[in-house]
Parts: sequence; C-alpha cells; structure tokens
Amino acid sequence: MNAKKKAVVLVSGGLDSATALAIARDAGFECHALSVDYGQRHESELIAARRVTAALDVPLMILPLDLRTIGGSALTDDIDVPEEETDGIPVTYVPARNTIMLSLAVGYAEVLGADDIFIGVNAVDYSGYPDCRPEFIAAFQAMARLATRAGVEGAPTTIHTPLIDLSKAEIIRKGMALGVDYALTVSCYQADEEGRACGRCDSCRIRRAGFAAAGVEDPTEYAPEPVLP
Repeated sequence: MNAKKKAVVLVSGGLDSATALAIARDAGFECHALSVDYGQRHESELIAARRVTAALDVPLMILPLDLRTIGGSALTDDIDVPEEETDGIPVTYVPARNTIMLSLAVGYAEVLGADDIFIGVNAVDYSGYPDCRPEFIAAFQAMARLATRAGVEGAPTTIHTPLIDLSKAEIIRKGMALGVDYALTVSCYQADEEGRACGRCDSCRIRRAGFAAAGVEDPTEYAPEPVLP
C-alpha cells in the first residue's frame, strides 16, 4: 500500500480549525495537528484542541510561544474583550499570529516531510482580521516556497484554506457531515476556566448565528449570566 501524504493542520480548539482537520483527514492525509500556547486568555482553548484531535485520532503537538511579551491584543494583554460590534480591526486581533503560526507549521512540515498545511481561516463570517484574507495566504505561500529547503529543492509547501470562502453555516454543515462534534470545541474569546462561552463577544455572536443559519442545535455550553447586586 502507498503511504498516505502527510499534512500539518493548525488546530486552535475552535469550530473552524476542527472542521479543517476533519476535511484534511477525510481527504486521506496523515494528519499531524499543531497548536500554539501563545499566552491566550484561557487554557480551555488548548484543552479543546486536545479533545478535538483525540476524537479524530490525530497526534497533536503544542508549542509554547508566549506572545504576552509583545501584547497589543485583548487575547494576550490586559485589554477588555469588546462585547459590542466595533468598526475596523478589533482589539482581539493578535499581531502577526497567523504569520507566526504558519511559519511554525512550515518548519514542522519540513521536518515531517509533509508538503501540505491546512489552516481554518475564513474571510466571510469572521472578525475582520487581515491575516485571514486570501491575499495574505497567497503571499505567505510564495514566501514559504522561497524560504525553505523543500521549496528550493522542488517540493514546495501547499497551504490549504478549505473554509476561506464559506459562511459559518456552510462550515458547520460540512463539519457535521464529516462527524465533527462541535460540543468539543471552544470559540469564545473569554471562556471561563470550565470552557463555558460568554455568549457576548464577537466570536460567540458569529458562532451562535452560524448554528442558527445552519438549522443545527447549538451545542455550546454558555456560562450563566452574572447576578447583579
């Protein structure tokens, strides 16, 4: 039998990356999941990544890279997560996060002998981050092919973005068809220690609307509303 092609899949523990992992696995790749412990607000995201990869029987590597030393984001700094829609790029944008994570994935792929990388970026139902756009992915792939031994020697890395032009409802339907258990995922920007979502941040609003549009029951566990004195 021919060996399966290897692929590195960036897995955050959220809805989109879980779907991207299921798509890569369904396409016949031998998947190697990669998560980054970048100092995000809560560990529940990484716990969710472990749950998702375990459910799909995919090995997971978690790399520590503390971006709190840079700061500049509500996810890594002492900045409040907005609970109302804002104009422009929101403060939940983590400077250079996808650039850093894709760079790590490219390095890991070279070591594994993998020619393919999957990332669950989406440019339709998302928060407006610049590093989720098709032009960013195209530019990064061109850079990776110039910067790596694999690319120079004629085995360039291909970055797959299977969700980039899908609505959140379409992503959910695709994942459901592939058996993704979205109850295992955490998308909230400020989930509590038990992984329960706030229900108020931008990510929660987009996720909740996606399930509603897909006609699928939302399996998200939400934290109870605080009792005001």
